[in-house]
Amino acid sequence: MSADATARAAARPGTPIRARWFDGRGSQAQSVVVTLERGTGNAPGPALLLHPLAQATAAPLRLHNAQVDWPPSWSADRTPPTLTVDLRAHGSLQIDDVSAWQAALAAAGQRPSLAQRMQTGWPAFLAVALLALAGLGAFYVWGTPWAAAQITRQVPLGWETSLSERALADMDANLLKPSQLPAARQAQLRERFDQLVQKIQGSASGSSGTAGAAPVDAPAALQRYRGYAPRLVLAFRAGLGANAFALPGGTIVLTDGMVQAAANQALSDDALIGVLAHEIGHVLHRHTTRMVVEQGVLNVGLGLALGDVSGLLSIGTSLLTGLAYRRSHETEADCFAVALMRQAQLPTTPMADLLLGLERSRNPEQPGGVSVASLLASHPQTAERARKLKLGITDGC
Repeated sequence: MSADATARAAARPGTPIRARWFDGRGSQAQSVVVTLERGTGNAPGPALLLHPLAQATAAPLRLHNAQVDWPPSWSADRTPPTLTVDLRAHGSLQIDDVSAWQAALAAAGQRPSLAQRMQTGWPAFLAVALLALAGLGAFYVWGTPWAAAQITRQVPLGWETSLSERALADMDANLLKPSQLPAARQAQLRERFDQLVQKIQGSASGSSGTAGAAPVDAPAALQRYRGYAPRLVLAFRAGLGANAFALPGGTIVLTDGMVQAAANQALSDDALIGVLAHEIGHVLHRHTTRMVVEQGVLNVGLGLALGDVSGLLSIGTSLLTGLAYRRSHETEADCFAVALMRQAQLPTTPMADLLLGLERSRNPEQPGGVSVASLLASHPQTAERARKLKLGITDGC
């Protein structure tokens, strides 16, 4: 049995330990015997008694738990040669037999804090680390989206509109170009877009891409933000290939490439209208705003939990957020598109065929298996999306 284990086995409350006492009134140390006793109901925690050897008949100095700055425990293989115990107003003690001190302290009922157990024992450290990781994982998977959804309710529409204006201006300066679609073709598609908007806005104004009221007819499950009534505007641009995207606050951009892709597949305009219905779903579910808020919530949460290293971790979590959350957003937008197209009595098969055609053109089949691009795509697998769109399935919404 090791010396430390022997000391622990022999220790009892009141076991004497020799020490040197610096009382703060002189420079010389006094030889003392220290004993530790269990606390009482009125004074919980161990009590420390000092017995000066030079004053054998004098009453011992008794210090209750709060009068001692108890040093942390040490593991057996890292026990220091000398231990200093701060007695606060009564000076300090120096103890050479550290193992005996720790054994007597444990026998007197002192229990190390969680932080001390983590420092001196792997099981406690691993248990706390696993709990912390589980907590962070739960916060990321459930807490962050829930908090972002609640905070987004408080984000004013004006902030979204301002953000979209700046974003579109920046894209026009760097990525996009003016549309080359004939004015008549733009007007034709915008008229179809207006008709679609009227199905969910309850407005018969017929003005170009304008909405005047909150959704009233869409299924209640798809109305995440009741009373949210952005001005839906359809804009045409060239560039970015075959694409369509929604900006927060109501602006939806359709590229010439998307219009040309539908024409190349000999699809009716219902295919493009289905795509626009999907983008309207993004707007009314405030997906872009939620992603911005989610990242902010995630950064704040990591900052509270991990301190200065959160800035480094946010780089990785930003990528994870983009992958996981956008997939759920795309599913929500698909469900919204199916519901809206059904309400407008329009088919969803042309939209599904357009998506499949775009997938074939962007990710041709390779004999070696699935391409890396398809694995990292933010959209759910196109074949499954197309199947659900054709069947009008809205599960998972």
